Amino acid sequence: MKIVFMGTPDFSVPILEGILEENWEVVGVVTQPDRPKGRKKILTPPPVKQAAEVHGIPVLQPKTLKKEENVQAVLDLHPDVIITAAFGQLLPESLLSAPPYKAVNVHASLLPKYRGGAPIHQAVIDGEEKSGVTIMYMEKEMDAGGILARREVAITEVDTAGTLHDKLSAAGRNLLLETLPRLADQQITSEPQDSQEATFAPNIKRGREKINWNEPGHVIYNQVRGMNPWPGAYTTYKGKPIKIWETRKTHVSSAKETAPGTILALEEDGIVTAAADDTAVIITSLQPSGKKAMKAADYLRGSHELKPGERFNGDENNV
Repeated sequence: MKIVFMGTPDFSVPILEGILEENWEVVGVVTQPDRPKGRKKILTPPPVKQAAEVHGIPVLQPKTLKKEENVQAVLDLHPDVIITAAFGQLLPESLLSAPPYKAVNVHASLLPKYRGGAPIHQAVIDGEEKSGVTIMYMEKEMDAGGILARREVAITEVDTAGTLHDKLSAAGRNLLLETLPRLADQQITSEPQDSQEATFAPNIKRGREKINWNEPGHVIYNQVRGMNPWPGAYTTYKGKPIKIWETRKTHVSSAKETAPGTILALEEDGIVTAAADDTAVIITSLQPSGKKAMKAADYLRGSHELKPGERFNGDENNV
């Protein structure tokens, strides 16, 4: 069975490598174009391209699959099946319907929950206790195709988007490798999704990164870990942005008498900050503007700028 693999970020790499380790025939890889990266804007190939080149696999990098010639370039590889995992572009119907075994996607949620581009972030932000991966047929509507297999993965209280990403990538690899032989032997049937149970996880936009201290402490805690390691939750202090990388939930009796966002105390391991509903969080890792990420304890030893009684986002009425 000839496979065209379509993927882009780190999430996709273990899945591609698993297919190769099991000696499936990958006739081509389709990924996103190289992008400028870092402060120096060095043009950098996506992780999947780097992995494919190690194995000598032909790589296509179309800016868009809306152009007929780009679709034809994929079809010219004569795939029996297309496998996608975090590719980053929608596939046209002409590509979905062409392979004999159709197009199959590895999606990082338990569909129909969390369709869309940021299911890992959203599951952590929402405080979910479990997520998972789904192998499903692709169709025109995003993440709505018939389900071939699913596997649950627990989300712990200390998981971040980064740690859950790694868990789900490994789970997706293993589940796909279990599913592929049954797909090739036509010994598998798909289960339609119940669209009424669908929820959505759109890509993270800039406005969602900012902490709203008028939310309860547990909501802020989940937002911070759901934005770690990318794109990073942030707040402001005296008009300057500060990224918040880690927090800890806490109970502080004085929080109920204090405006949300107020710095209640500077403790040895962090910055105690009031939230809504009489709750608080302790900021334990942060990144001031123009500096590297650091433990809050290290920051407090080297800076005396933060003062109890003042407010994060105070210059913006805490929104």
